[in-house]
Formats: sequence, C-alpha cells, structure tokens
Amino acid sequence: MPLFGRDAEREVLDRFIGRPEDGAGLLIHGEAGIGKSALVAEAVRAASDAGLRVLTATGVEAEQNLPYAGLHQLLYPVRAGLDALPHPQRDALRGALGLADAAGPSAYLVGLAALSLLAEEAAARPLLVVAEDAQWLDGASADVLAFVARRIDSEPIALIATLREGERSPLCDAGLTPMPLDRLSGEDAAGLLDSIAPRLAPETRARLLREAAGNPLALTELPAAAGDLGDLDPVPPLNDRLERAFTARVAALPAPARTALLVAALNQSDSAAEVLAATGLVSGSAAEPEILTPAVEARLIEPVAGAVTFRHPLMRSAIPAASPPAECRRAHLALAETLRDQPDRRAWHRAAATAGTDEDVAAELDHAADRARHRGAVAAAVAALEQAARLSETQDRLALRLLRAAELAIESGRRDTAERLVRDAQALGLPPRRRATASWLLSVFEDGVREDVSRVAELAELAGSVAADGHIEPAVRILWGAAMRCFWCEPGPRARRSLLEVADQLPVPADDPRLVAVSAYVAPFERAATVLDGLRRLAAVTGADPETDRFLGSASLQVGAFDLAARFSTAAAPGLRAQGRLGQLPRALAVQAWSLTRLGDLAAARPAAAEAAKLAQETGQPFMYGLAKAVQAEIAALRGDHQEAGILADEAERIGLAACARPVLATVRLARGLTALSEGRFDDAFAELSRMLDPADPAYQLALRAYCLAELTEAAVRAGRAAAMRDVLREMEALAVVSPSPALHIGLRYARAVLAPSEEAEPLFTAALRADLTGWPAERGRLHLAYGEWLRRQRRVVESRAHLRTARETFDALGLAAWSERARRELRSAGESSPNRGPDAREKLTAHELSIAQLAAEGLTNREIGQRLYLSHRTVGTHLHRIFPKLGVSSRADLARTLQTREETPA
Repeated sequence: MPLFGRDAEREVLDRFIGRPEDGAGLLIHGEAGIGKSALVAEAVRAASDAGLRVLTATGVEAEQNLPYAGLHQLLYPVRAGLDALPHPQRDALRGALGLADAAGPSAYLVGLAALSLLAEEAAARPLLVVAEDAQWLDGASADVLAFVARRIDSEPIALIATLREGERSPLCDAGLTPMPLDRLSGEDAAGLLDSIAPRLAPETRARLLREAAGNPLALTELPAAAGDLGDLDPVPPLNDRLERAFTARVAALPAPARTALLVAALNQSDSAAEVLAATGLVSGSAAEPEILTPAVEARLIEPVAGAVTFRHPLMRSAIPAASPPAECRRAHLALAETLRDQPDRRAWHRAAATAGTDEDVAAELDHAADRARHRGAVAAAVAALEQAARLSETQDRLALRLLRAAELAIESGRRDTAERLVRDAQALGLPPRRRATASWLLSVFEDGVREDVSRVAELAELAGSVAADGHIEPAVRILWGAAMRCFWCEPGPRARRSLLEVADQLPVPADDPRLVAVSAYVAPFERAATVLDGLRRLAAVTGADPETDRFLGSASLQVGAFDLAARFSTAAAPGLRAQGRLGQLPRALAVQAWSLTRLGDLAAARPAAAEAAKLAQETGQPFMYGLAKAVQAEIAALRGDHQEAGILADEAERIGLAACARPVLATVRLARGLTALSEGRFDDAFAELSRMLDPADPAYQLALRAYCLAELTEAAVRAGRAAAMRDVLREMEALAVVSPSPALHIGLRYARAVLAPSEEAEPLFTAALRADLTGWPAERGRLHLAYGEWLRRQRRVVESRAHLRTARETFDALGLAAWSERARRELRSAGESSPNRGPDAREKLTAHELSIAQLAAEGLTNREIGQRLYLSHRTVGTHLHRIFPKLGVSSRADLARTLQTREETPA
C-alpha cells in the first residue's frame, strides 16, 4: 500500500539511507497510529534494496522490566561476532545478554561492546539499526542504544528510532535528528480512506474522516468497525475508539482464538510455541497453530511462522484491558507454568496474577532483581523490587524493598523514582535505622547542591546517631555525603565543626581514605597537615581501587596539593574506564583537568577537561559539566584564546548560578581574571579575582579562594591596589601558620616577593625560587617572569634577561601563550628579541583529537584507544586520518616525535 502524505519524509529517509557511511540517526516521533512503523518499513525496504544489513529491536510494553530484552533482539543475529571483541567487552556483553555469568557489567561497558560489535559488522556491510517503540524498550537496552547513537558519526551505521508522542527515552538526548510526524492533510486522509474502503456511503465516509482526523491507523482500521462503533456521543478519544474497534473484532472470534490472543497479549515474547503451550494449560487441551487463524483473518496479528506478532501495539494493549481480571490471572498463571525454565519472566507473570500479598512471589522478584543487578540492568532491578514491595506480607520487608529500590534508582540517576520510593517508605513509620537510610538517600543527588545548607548539620547529627547504634559503614557514607556538600556549598564553621566531631569519634582508623577525604573537604586548612601526611602515604598504593583514588584526588585538591590531585585522579581514570563507571569518570577527569591546569600542563588538561564535560553531560551531572566547562575557560584564557574563554565562562556561570555551585563560580572568576590580566585590564582582573574572597559572593569557596594568590597579587599591583592585597595577605598568612598546603605557600612566597619594598624583594624572590617546585612548572615560570621584571625595573637589565628567557621558554613549552607573549614583551624591553612562536603541534588539534593523538603516540593500538575513550576502533582510525595531515606526519612514529614533550621544563 502506498504511503499517503509522506513524500517529504520519504525524501529525507532516501538521503539518510543513501549515505550510511556518514553515521547518523533519526528519531521519528508522533502519536499512536500516525504511521511511524509504516515509514520505518519503507526505510527498511529501501535499505535492503541498497545492500544494507538491517538489525531491529522493538519495544514491547510487557518486556519493559526484562533486562536487555531489546538489546538481545537487536544483536542476536550478529552474536557470532562476540568472540572477536576484547575480553572485557565480550564478557560484559555476554553477561548482559544472559549468555554467560558476569558480575554487574556496567551499562557503558556493555554499550562500548555493542558499539564495537556493530562497527565490526558495518565494516563488512553497512548497517541500518532500527529501534521501534523506544518508549517500551527496557531501560538497560535504551541506555545502550543511546550510548551507541552518540558515537556512530564515523561509522557506516544509520540508526532510526521511533517514539510515541509525549513519551521519554534516553534516545531523546542521544543526538538523533528529530522527525516529527503530523496527521495527514484532508486530501491525503481522503485518499488513504478511499484506498482502504472505496465503497463507503457518503455519510459514513464523512463521519470516518471527521473521527479519524488525519490519523492513518484510524483511517485504516475504523472502516471495518464503523457499524460496531455506533453513534458515540460524546465522541471518545481516538485511541479509545481504536481499542473499541479492536476489541469488537476480538469479540467476534471463536473462544479458543480469544483465549490464545489474550495469552499472546500478556506474553513477554512473540513465541508462538509459548502462546500455544500456555493456551493449552488454560483450556485444558492441547492448542494447535490453527487456533490463531481467525485472528490472522481478522487482521489482528501478522501471519509469521513461529511468532505471534500484533499488527499494532494498540491491538495488544486493547485485549487485556477488555478482558475480565479472572481470565487475565489464569493466562498469567499459565504463562508462569510454561516458563519454569525462565525464572525472571515466570516471577513477573506470577506477580501479575497475584491480587493481594504473597511473600513467595515477592521473594521470586527479589531474586529477579538480584539477577538484573548482576547483569548491570539497574532499572529492571528497581522495577522488580518495587513490585516485590507491593506483594510483601510484612511492613518491615515492604520498607526494606522500597529503600533497596530507591538506592538502586539513585545509582542509575533516576531521581524522581528514588524520591517517590523513599516517600512511600517514610509513610510506613520507619524504625530509626531505616529512617536514617531514607534521609540519607534523599540527599545523594547532585551532592546536595540544591539543598538548604542547614542540611549539612542535620546529616552530621544523623551520622552520629547511626554510628551510636553500631552501624559504622552507613555512618561513614552519610558523613562522606555531608563532607561533599562542604565543597559545593558553604555551611558555615559550626556545621563544619559538627562533622569533624562525628568523624573523630568514629571507630575507624585515622588513615582510612574516606576519613582523610572527609577531613580535607570539611577542614582544608585546619586538618591540612594530617591530610597531607595521609595522602602522601596513600599515594604509594595508587591503582588498587579507582574509587578510592578518585576521592583522594578530590581531597588533594582541597588542600592545594595539585600535584597529588593530578596523580590520584590520573590513576583513578583507567580503572573507572575499565569498569565502565562513566558516572564517576567525569569527576576524576574534572579534578585531573583542574589540577593540571593550575600546574600548567595544558597538553594533558585540555583533553581531560573536554572529556569530563562530554561525559558529565551524557551522564546527567550538570554541576560537574559546569566545573569542566569552567576549567576549559581557564585553559582558553591561558592559551590566549580570550573570545573562547568568555564563551565557555558564560556557559559555566549559567550552570553555577542556577544553584550557587561555588567551585564552578570560583573557577569562572579565575578564568575571567586570567583573561583580563592577559588583555591588560588590571582593574577588571582584580575585581573578578577578589570576588572569590568575599564570603557574601556565590564564587566564595573556602579552599579554592586561597589558591590563586599569584594572579590576585599581580592584578592588585598593576591596578594600584597593593594595599588591599596586603590585607588579603595577612589573612592568608594566618592560614599558612596551620596549613602546609603547597599551593597556599607557593602563592604566599610569590606575593611576598612581588609586594615587598625594593630593598627587601630580592631575597624573597631567591627564597621562592629555591623552594621545591618539582611538578609545578607554571609557578616556577611565573616566579622567573616576576623576578626578571623586578630586575629590569631595578636597571639590572643583563641579569633580568636570563630569568625572562627562562620564563618565555617555560611558557612556550607549556603552551601558556598569554604568559609567553608577556615574557617576550619584557625581553624586548630588556633589549633581547625572541624567535617567533609558531603554533605547537598540540594547538593544531581539537581537545578530542589531542587525546587520541597522545594515546597513539604512546603506542596504543586503535582498539586500545577506543576502549580508553569509549569509541569504536574504526572511529579512532577516522580521527587519526584527520590528525596526520594536520600535523604533517605520516606514521605513528612521526606522531610520537612531533608530540614529544621535554622531559624537564627549563628552570
């Protein structure tokens, strides 16, 4: 049958199918019956004609809670390629699909495996991947498809998804090009109706056109039921009319066919063998395939061998809705009996057949949740636990299951679900420990950024009471969550003291990494000595646990040990990648980028910040995204790209201001201050940077405010605000008495020398340069620059040149273009010219290209790079083909030589 009124959409599809090598995706969305499936069928025919291989998955409402059911549909035809995948990917995907036992594979690692498998298949023959009714795909499959959709731009893979209007799916945010389908025009609707029912009486034709209102399914299906529907007043919604039409058609079938159709509608599979077996159990006699013939003739199901496929999802949903509950229960029980070898499906059917409570069935669902969690399908585990809670026979088990489900919902980022589950549990009147768990769970999202700061003190009290009851691990978790809030917000000294009091009383070793991190977040100066001792001891065993390394990197940043912060976070990233923990990875990368930028290693900081921003956005972490964007703004300012720095800072500020995320706003101020310094706007620079010191300003962050003293001092001196800076210095000197923070003391040594009277400055500069600056090349370069400038002003021009030359060479090596230009200007004033600085090889590449190029230069294969960056190895190859001409190289060896950095930055 021709498609009416879809010429424009067909042209788009023809172009889309005609260029699969471009790697692209479409999201076709519209109301039920609007013709999404018909359009997809047309695309599938065109793809087959063009030589593409087609892989499909169709969401089924009854399968939403079966983990990876949709992915199994999609990849089953290409499962032979699993064995060629790298071991971690192969094991994760086999575990997700239930083909092997794998403990908790990450959805992202499963996604990378699916991407690799599809890319390999597409290399042999371009692919069209189709995901129909995405709103009903199980959550794990939808997440994997969204992951794949974001990464097919360099693969010969075209992806089409369909989504019912008003529904949500992870595919909505996967970068697919939207294709909305509207109702047909009057002319097209009339043409379609006449092609279906050419001999309708004029009044019936007019009525059907009016009631169908341009919906193709209604125009196709309502003519057969025009007499059954009668004159309905008021006219019910279109979906209701269609469902009545379908149920009227079902009612006309023989009883055995009706029973078989009900079983098929309730089944979580299209297996005809399962339907016939369960139908036989309901009726008490064997059911043969012919029992379904009347349903085929009534155009309710498709004549497909071995399968029972409904012609439209509305037909499937209409049948149980119109059936008596007792008949539905019998059908579910029959299916449960048929599926004894499939415990997850059996558990769901038994649950659907249970009207009241039943602890045995609830226990089966508990086991189903465990299996789903074991396979990494958190959404399915949440659904199973929530259903088990409904069937629980005691209030305590009901509460426990709700809270377990809430905790898993938090793990998967489903805030609305978690909050609803916790509220349901709280309404039961929980005992103290359960109340503590519920209270803590509601505080997990976004590190409490949007919560009232009084919540920190409440959490401290909660942690103390939980610990007093002997529950130490939950107490530590609550305390850690409260400490994190001290980074994002400012709860005040009283709340901070209350957290320290609880931490000090916990029966946990003082060198426990969690307590070290808590102390760093809560008291970054008062406890800095203890924290730094603990961090330096723990630095000897990095790599054992990536999660521990991640929060120790964060702790190092709080106390100004940026070298340790970079070390811990760099160590954390590979483990988090290998485990597929993309929710935690952007946090490690953001700390890594922030610290490396402060140290001056822009070559490593740029790709880390870019990847942190990308992954934070993909995993729904807006404040980590804002922090990464702010770091990118700082990097752009240091590279002298002031326009880009302004754009990035504006974006980060919008995110940070939305909830007063202080680290984001502090980093924005730093980026803007650096830009103003580079442009010679010293008053603006001092104003921007000073905001970090004002407790009333949202950019005030207790720890970070003390780690930009060099920039603030320079701005103050050049803006004629040296007196104001000396006031700041007195406050910071008081902190330095109790804190050995490296960043604080480096900044103070710089500030003392620059602010000192001429007769006192030289020994202060000398002392600052004699200090241990191993791993802090940017700070050493800044000191040489300031000392050279001072010497020139003292008319000691010859002596100044060595320091200015060292500063220029340092900043050139680090890619700090704004600072190297300033060193050049000073050298010219000192009577020495400088060679023109051509763009460094790294500066010719985007941050993403730089990341790939550096890994290739280290000797990693395309496949290994792909595993690191969650790309297919073919995408990596495509990028390298672009990178080589940019850099004028033709081999990996040339690439390594071109990107080779100096072992030691000039001192």
